[in-house]
Amino acid sequence: MATSLGANTYNRQNWEDADFPILCQTCLGENPYIRMSKEKYGKECKICARPFTVFRWCPGTRMRFKKTEVCQTCSKMKNVCQTCLLDLEYGLPIQVRDTGLDIKDDVPKSDVNKEYYTQNAEREIGNSDGTRPVGLLGKAPSSSEMLLKLARTTPYYKRNRPHICSFWVKGECKRGEECPYRHEKPTDPDDPLADQNIKDRYYGINDPVADKLLKRASTMPRLDTPEDKTITTLYVGGMGDTISDAELRNHFYQFGEIRTTTIVQRQQCAFIQFATRQAAELAAEKSFNKLIINGRRLTVKWGRSQAARGKEAYQDGVSEMGTRLDPVPGLPGALPPPPALEEDAPTNYFNLDPGTSPNVMNISLPPPPGINPPPPGFGAPMFHMGSMGPPPPMGMRPPGHIHYPSQDPQRMGAHAARHGD
Repeated sequence: MATSLGANTYNRQNWEDADFPILCQTCLGENPYIRMSKEKYGKECKICARPFTVFRWCPGTRMRFKKTEVCQTCSKMKNVCQTCLLDLEYGLPIQVRDTGLDIKDDVPKSDVNKEYYTQNAEREIGNSDGTRPVGLLGKAPSSSEMLLKLARTTPYYKRNRPHICSFWVKGECKRGEECPYRHEKPTDPDDPLADQNIKDRYYGINDPVADKLLKRASTMPRLDTPEDKTITTLYVGGMGDTISDAELRNHFYQFGEIRTTTIVQRQQCAFIQFATRQAAELAAEKSFNKLIINGRRLTVKWGRSQAARGKEAYQDGVSEMGTRLDPVPGLPGALPPPPALEEDAPTNYFNLDPGTSPNVMNISLPPPPGINPPPPGFGAPMFHMGSMGPPPPMGMRPPGHIHYPSQDPQRMGAHAARHGD
């Protein structure tokens, strides 16, 4: 190839020589003191295939060594990190960023057209101040609602972890704790995230990470406006201890007149009450999933009316301040609601069969404690259930076999008397 590292070609002056790489905070690492090795014209850019200066460093303890993968010209054309190829402003893949900004930058892929396109981009970068992207990205709108929702505000250092040890997966790793690779079970090989291509990420096509983020954006929650028109209060959560009342007012006063601002330090939240409902709706629309103060992403929701808040607190056992009330020990539980009063309610208190006449219903009760049971042949006393009148005569009682004491077969002398007869 004409632009290869070993060839002595006419465009050798176009090879890149840089003093410091273009990196994101995640790839740079959390340690402010790192050592970098610099190799002039060490590798070919994986996009334009031109030799460039390669930087190599370790972002932290127990992390893998990282190096730059593309040249600075390709990085500036897309405004991405030279290592991870994620957007420097939002921390998102190029495909997600271009979708949110509604731009389509078709970078040529053939060698000749790609070299011509790169030279024009370098000329445009040289004429600019270097603080703004070039090309279609520089002409795109400054922000997007979807990008603000998906943007990563804090570095994700977990991405710098070492790769999984293939020998440990096969049970053949003999290094133990000295192994620089991770001893973990690999993910599913059929997972789309396991097959990523650096060129697909740069060109914004067939990127599995971007597809996952776009699906998440389509299912993100929305902030519904309450039907009660008297609600003009917004709830702001996740404030921490560093955000003051003045900082909240400096952000929300642009949407309309603010009536009161209440900060609850214990719950790390605040309540912003506007003078009009229109101002509250505008503030909710512009701040939902977008509000970042002092580097903290804040949660914005609609406040609730006093009646709704009191009803939910009574049902859920939560106070007006949002704290859950613990039950008091020793107190009985809540009583069930009384039944509805009906004049024609049934009076069957003993759950008796309604088809049985109460005049012939007899219940056998056990003897009281301390009293011996009756001798065999004598049943338990029969109590009549029904009307409170006198018991029926003997002839009306149900028939049964009657035993007298002299007919008891176990009575003393009964056997002898029987033989005497």
